[in-house]
Amino acid sequence: MARPRKPLLSRDRIVEAAGALVDAEGLEAVSTRRLAAALGVSGPSLYNHFRTKDEILDAVADSVSARVDLSMFDDGRDWREALHAWAHSYRDALSDHQNIVPVLARGPGRRPAGLRLADAVFGAMTAAGWPPAHATRIGALMRYFILGSAVASFAGGFVDDETAYDPADYPHLGQAHLLAERRREVDEGAFETGLTALLDGLAPQYEALKENG
Repeated sequence: MARPRKPLLSRDRIVEAAGALVDAEGLEAVSTRRLAAALGVSGPSLYNHFRTKDEILDAVADSVSARVDLSMFDDGRDWREALHAWAHSYRDALSDHQNIVPVLARGPGRRPAGLRLADAVFGAMTAAGWPPAHATRIGALMRYFILGSAVASFAGGFVDDETAYDPADYPHLGQAHLLAERRREVDEGAFETGLTALLDGLAPQYEALKENG
């Protein structure tokens, strides 16, 4: 009886395996040796698809960017509603892949999905009437805010131990030990509060630009 054939090695399989490794153990865990073992192939065979480890990590990052919904920029919503919906979609895409955020923070480079994302935001802002320079700043600002929110949990940074926050030393942190168990509520609330403040702050600038022609 013929032995079952192994699945052919492909870029998608390599990216999937690398992404799982990054999610589980972080960027430093990715190596050709670890990936080859996970895929059941020899190390050199990976180089038929990627020249370097950095190229693999770029592809993993781009696979996350590809999950971000961009349809809100084409369905008739105004720029504020579109940015709001897009920001939540972007954060949702990052929520389970925090370890890849440092790669995304370098910028899109030559990554196709990352470039489509940047193009969609810039195009929507200029179409709404923002001057190109302002549209560029808005894209940068939104990226700083969204990626920053995905780096780590604020609420998760506190331990679930009432004795850790002695009122004598930290008089205003008497309830801080409760934050960890409310991590999702706190972090999502903070994101929405910041996003609303950011968009509310941009609105008067937009109106002033329109008035000044």
